Amino acid sequence: MKVFLDALKQISPLSEKAIEAFSEMTKEEELSKGHLLIKAGTVCNYIYFIEAGLSRTFYYKDGKDVTDWISAEGSFAASVVSFITRQPDIRNVELLEPSRICAISYANLEKLYADYHEIERLGRLLVSYGLVQLQNRFDDLHFASAQERYMKLMNTQPSLINRVPLGMIASYLGITQETLSRIRAKV
Repeated sequence: MKVFLDALKQISPLSEKAIEAFSEMTKEEELSKGHLLIKAGTVCNYIYFIEAGLSRTFYYKDGKDVTDWISAEGSFAASVVSFITRQPDIRNVELLEPSRICAISYANLEKLYADYHEIERLGRLLVSYGLVQLQNRFDDLHFASAQERYMKLMNTQPSLINRVPLGMIASYLGITQETLSRIRAKV
């Protein structure tokens, strides 16, 4: 839990009372590889912080498995649309490694927002950061070449190359596995 709380304090200062409240409302779990944090067709009731391990967010389109997000240590995993709208989503979130996670429910987070202005501010900052990440991902998929997307992944998250199956990396980059193999051969 310490890693999670330290990460939150890096985003926005929190009082000891707010940190204690967060600790009381957050559960820490160790889960196995392949565990589904969120199953397609259900409402996402938790936001997960990956303390150790790795997850991917994916859905099925035309019978194919499409990875649209990868979350490693120090990042969050959820179906954001479902969590916010309280509606079922098409996405699954699966652990790719044995993982230690911190989970906070929608109800508990809403209570923390109501009780602590500083936590509400933290939530706003996290949503803003998430929107920037999504816009950057959108821009990469629309404006960067396949090789540029791969090189950006190599520069920003090099450990993923050895931890995530290449088919999932290709899907995440919006390219075929054959294209990824050609790019890797050049690099």
